[in-house]
Amino acid sequence: MELFEKIGDAASKTYKYTAEKTSKIAKETKLKMKINDYKKEIEKIYREIGETVYEKSVVNEEIDKEELKEKCGKIDDISKKIVECKNEILSIKEKRQCKNCYEEIEINANYCPNCGFHQEEVEITKNETEDIEKVEESDEDEE
Repeated sequence: MELFEKIGDAASKTYKYTAEKTSKIAKETKLKMKINDYKKEIEKIYREIGETVYEKSVVNEEIDKEELKEKCGKIDDISKKIVECKNEILSIKEKRQCKNCYEEIEINANYCPNCGFHQEEVEITKNETEDIEKVEESDEDEE
């Protein structure tokens, strides 16, 4: 009977681990799709700006600076959303970005493996510590 309990526990842990990983991958994929949509919006605004500037230059008209500022503001807002999505992806992957070269690095790295830049210490919350321990336990169980 003890053997069946061990097998059941192992299967349960494996299921939970797999479900968690699948959920993370799904979230990351949705965020990447969102980023692509935002990038398309930015490209559309760039095109609109270019067309406006060209059309005004052809007929020797003054360019409406307020209209351009408004469109540039939209680009800035969308760019902020992209950064938020990228930060969420890093969080899901339990990674962070080097402050110097912007390479993706381990969350607890003291130095960037790409450029060698010294990284600030990151405080890991209790929940994150528990999550890391669960993943480490799952990895040990698989071996």
